[in-house]
Amino acid sequence: MNIEDAMHPKADWASADMPVNEVARMMATDDIGAVPVGKDDRLIGMLTDRDLAIRVVAARRDPDRTLAEQVMSPGIVFCTTHETLEGAIHLMDQKKIRRLPVLDGNKRMIGMLGIGDIAHAVGQSLAGELLRAVAAHHR
Repeated sequence: MNIEDAMHPKADWASADMPVNEVARMMATDDIGAVPVGKDDRLIGMLTDRDLAIRVVAARRDPDRTLAEQVMSPGIVFCTTHETLEGAIHLMDQKKIRRLPVLDGNKRMIGMLGIGDIAHAVGQSLAGELLRAVAAHHR
């Protein structure tokens, strides 16, 4: 199956200098748990709802003054539209991650691929194996 057929299209990203309260509003509006972070027209990290809870709320940082780049998970793992869905699943399993930005041939983000998207696109058995694999470190 093609990644474009399974992904969630039209994903947004946050600027590295965006206050995290604005990123949290993006998450609430779009009902998502992660937003890629970009700087100088490149993706540089991912800001998740867990990052906000631990690195902002639990650390008692001011969400109006804390910037996305300061609390994001650095580095970015992604897939491209020319890869197979099986390849993306293998990458998620290998890296123990639940979401991948999807880039096109021009290295532009055109969507996100998450475990939920995969669960709808592939059989229950494969989706269950992936979920078990990425959650194994939480035992």
